Amino acid sequence: MSEIDTVLLDRDGTVIVDEHYLCDPARVRLLPGAGQALARLAAAGMRLFVVSNQSGIGRGYFSETGHLAVQARLARLLDDYGVRLAGATFCPHAPDAACACRKPGLGQWEALRLRHGLDPATTAVVGDKASDVAFGKNLGAAVTVLVLTGHGVQEAARLGLPPLAGEAMDLPPGGGSPDHPWPDVLARDLAAAVERIVME
Repeated sequence: MSEIDTVLLDRDGTVIVDEHYLCDPARVRLLPGAGQALARLAAAGMRLFVVSNQSGIGRGYFSETGHLAVQARLARLLDDYGVRLAGATFCPHAPDAACACRKPGLGQWEALRLRHGLDPATTAVVGDKASDVAFGKNLGAAVTVLVLTGHGVQEAARLGLPPLAGEAMDLPPGGGSPDHPWPDVLARDLAAAVERIVME
């Protein structure tokens, strides 16, 4: 695989603790080790982007303003680790909206690709859901990683993944189905995912 220079990160359950329909910035908490892990990627010169589905907006549970307040709080927390995101996108639609931007659709990727000149061949995708994996596979990412934080344990079981051996492990290519592909890597958490990514 090519050398990675860009990492697309799911937010809830991957970088921060997954709070149900989070819209209160006071409740934003980095997952253990997440700040240090992202600092390692930043120190390696990688561009970091958050790409998230926020169906709570489309469902009327919270406003776009609430989402942006959470994002601002996340940025402040990451600043303590010397980490600055290169960008962030989100899908505000409910699942039944049939939009192009809800992962695993590629609307968010296309927006970032055009704005920042991203190359899928040097991009890694990390998330805690099958939709994050399918998103990465759909855009042709060099590597996709499913972490076992957030919804990761349940999603790994749903995908029929083997038990994790160690902190992270490569999975055989072609596993799963076209709609629910296996990730390239299964990792205990973001720190383990980063350890695997920096090996590329």
